[in-house]
Amino acid sequence: MSGLKIVIIGAGSSYTPELIEGLINRSAELPLRELWMVDIDEGREKLAIIANLARRMLKKAGLTVRVEETLDRQTALAGADYVCSQFRAGCLEARISDERISLKHGLIGQETNGLGGFANACRTIPIALAIAKEMEQLCPDAWLLNFTNPSGMVTEAILRHSTVKTVGLCNVPVIMQKGVAKLLKSENEADFIMQVAGLNHFIFARQILQNGQDKLQQVIQEILSGNDPLVPRNIPPFSWPEHVLQGLGMIPCAYLRYYYMKDDILKQEIGEANGEGTRGEVVKELERQLFAIYSNPELAEKPKALEGRGGQYYSEAACELMSAIHNDKRIIMHVNTRNNGAINGLPDDCAVEVSSMITRSGPLPLNVAPFPEDTLRLLQLMKSFEQLTIQAAMTGDRHTAWRALVLNPLITSGSLLEKALNEVIDENKALLPAFHQNK
Repeated sequence: MSGLKIVIIGAGSSYTPELIEGLINRSAELPLRELWMVDIDEGREKLAIIANLARRMLKKAGLTVRVEETLDRQTALAGADYVCSQFRAGCLEARISDERISLKHGLIGQETNGLGGFANACRTIPIALAIAKEMEQLCPDAWLLNFTNPSGMVTEAILRHSTVKTVGLCNVPVIMQKGVAKLLKSENEADFIMQVAGLNHFIFARQILQNGQDKLQQVIQEILSGNDPLVPRNIPPFSWPEHVLQGLGMIPCAYLRYYYMKDDILKQEIGEANGEGTRGEVVKELERQLFAIYSNPELAEKPKALEGRGGQYYSEAACELMSAIHNDKRIIMHVNTRNNGAINGLPDDCAVEVSSMITRSGPLPLNVAPFPEDTLRLLQLMKSFEQLTIQAAMTGDRHTAWRALVLNPLITSGSLLEKALNEVIDENKALLPAFHQNK
């Protein structure tokens, strides 16, 4: 049968219209036959709204595509060619709970970093592995494109504990690349190469090559002058201290501000939580507004308001990667994949986020120059945190959870950590069954 069957897991997400737009824009190179949109019972209403919007968007584009919405994941997965994972275990309520618990104990509250990232991973990884197991049986040749946070840890869990072909995605390096294009006044991103390396939400731009020259220092000077388009729109404006950029000699992604400016960011988050609310609470209100827009039966395109959600250029990552694999494009993209020696000093079989050539056989990671020793030690520490977190997520072992958290630079130790960890586990009783079985 000609044409592709694409499955979106977590299709009731407000991000999905971005993905539909990307598929429409690439219809000539991604011949879409069936689009299966999957969610859970709690997301049934949102799923219906998104599915109807997708039908209108595809019709407007003149594409004849079978669109199915279902709560039956296995029926959707059968015979799939590509599976896009973008679900949120526990929905936004769990994220908000993580944020509030973290801030209550004087910790940074963020969905992919610190205690919040740990909790999110523990909720998510067992579900991701269940999906992978189903794919092994129902669509063993399919590619799993993982956009589910925390993307690096989820991708590593699948790479280590399944046979599914998977690549992790993030829009942060895409935003960084588009920001560099603005600073270089380049209308075509193919005019330069930006090489990034690190872990998901923990990457650094190591090289910016254009016309035989490395423009990294030029871009750093532009950023220090106050011109920084590399920061996602959903992150409040901030400025890097000069010693961070000049001292490192590379450009950290915006999420590294949690580590290099920890106390400042914690103070900012507490102020926000006491004002308009935590980021999760802000997103919840934004989603309410977005779904009111999506429900308009006349709407047949992605609304501009979606850019405030934080998913900007999502389709650039997901759909371009899909097309690059399907068409063996051999272009360079920034993805989460096995290290295979790309970053010296990290295990070869761990997941890293690196610039890679994308082929029909998957990503081929590009080797990167050795990191400075201090940065490498931080990367090694965070990789140990990630791997222990994966182990804790799979076993529900509280001792392993504690071992993971005490490594993380964003986490305190002692009785405060014990209280925070216990509270997270108690608040997620239904979502962390392994921890309660082992209590």
